[in-house]
Amino acid sequence: MKKILRKSADRKISGVCGGIAEYLDVDPTVVRIAFVLLLFITALIPVLCAYVVMALIMPD
Repeated sequence: MKKILRKSADRKISGVCGGIAEYLDVDPTVVRIAFVLLLFITALIPVLCAYVVMALIMPD
């Protein structure tokens, strides 16, 4: 069975991290923490742009 990357119903902002967690079959908290760490470790703007793009193109 093919997995489809979708926004999650377990959403805090737009469901992107929850959807990625469901796709990877991991806890959503782990993905959210990884996202926040990426924000602090790398440049802020590219990570936020990637999040916004994913929020716009991922199906509900």
